[in-house]
Order: sequence, then C-alpha cells, then structure tokens
Amino acid sequence: MTKFLHQLWSDESGQDIAEYAVMLAVILVIVVGTIRLIGSNANTVFSQVGSSIQ
Repeated sequence: MTKFLHQLWSDESGQDIAEYAVMLAVILVIVVGTIRLIGSNANTVFSQVGSSIQ
C-alpha cells in the first residue's frame, strides 16, 4: 500500500491534466463572456433594424 501511495505521489502525469483543465476553464470564461457581450449588442442592433423597417 505504501509503495502504491509513493508511486501515486511521485507520478507527475496528473499535473498536465490539471493544467489543461485550468487552461480550458479560462478559455471557456473568455468565450462565454465574449458571446454574452456580442449577443446583447446584436440583440440591440436587430431590434433597431426591426423598428426602422416597420
């Protein structure tokens, strides 16, 4: 059991997964924020165009 725990503790391959997960989370926050910003601006533009057409 101690050999397994020592091997698990010294295994560094899990760090790569954690780094990728953090990087993915940051990218998702940026993408979602951009989409929300563009979405609200696009909604305003479409509303103005629709009002001017009527």
